[in-house]
Formats: sequence, structure tokens, C-alpha cells
Amino acid sequence: MAVKIKLKRLGKIRSPHYRIIVADSRTRRDGRAIEEIGLYHPVQNPSRIEVDSERVQYWLSVGAQPTEPVAAILKVTGDWQKFKGLPAPEPMKVAEPKADKKVLFEAAAKESGDEPKGEAITPKAKKSEKKADEGDKAASSASSESTEA
Repeated sequence: MAVKIKLKRLGKIRSPHYRIIVADSRTRRDGRAIEEIGLYHPVQNPSRIEVDSERVQYWLSVGAQPTEPVAAILKVTGDWQKFKGLPAPEPMKVAEPKADKKVLFEAAAKESGDEPKGEAITPKAKKSEKKADEGDKAASSASSESTEA
């Protein structure tokens, strides 16, 4: 059986997520997999790549052929160079850890001080003079009609 290491697409339209899988070469793209050996999320910045290096080395040694996109991912992670006996590439970019929201809020609160700088509510908008005059005329005509009747 010819075995390939390929990408299995998941996710909605315009938000792709891929799993790196080992499957028979005759199966369809999102078909049944023999084993899942990694993740690839290209939308995140930098792209999130997680690969089980030990399992990749096993499948490459058994004769599994990576597709072009998977081969590129394996070159980035260094697994392809490790399999071929080449020097390792420079380390991958890792996303910076996000700051804790509570810490950011407390820092902003200290920065602004204890006193608020402005009012928390916005003042009501005043009616324009033209609309106010029309409203007064309508009210006076309605009261005169009620007195005539």
C-alpha cells in the first residue's frame, strides 16, 4: 500500500485548519486517516505548526511520501532535514504570549488615577430651535381645538 503524509482540511470557508495525517494515497483529501501526526493553522500569525516529530520520523523511515505542502512544513520544523541528515534550519517563529487582561486593566486603572477625568454619561442633545417651535405650535393648536369643541 502506498502511504502519503498529507493535509486534511477542517474549518469553515476562509478559515482553514489542517491536520497532518498519514493515509493511503488512494483516499480522498478529507478521507479516512491511518494516523494524525500534527496540526497546521495557516491563518494565525505566525502560523501554528505542531508536529509529532517521532511519528514523522517513523513514517518517513517506513517509506511514506509527504505531499509538497507537507514537505514544506516538515522543512520548516526541521523534521525533513533530520530524516535526510542535513543541518537543522533556524528555529521557527513562536507567537508572543498574550498579556493577562486583568494585569492590563489594573495598569490602566493606576495610570488614570483614582479620580475620573470626565463624566461617565453623555449629556442629552438639545432640540434644534426649529423643531422646538413646531412642537409649540402643534401643542397650542391642539389645546385650542379642545377648548372649541
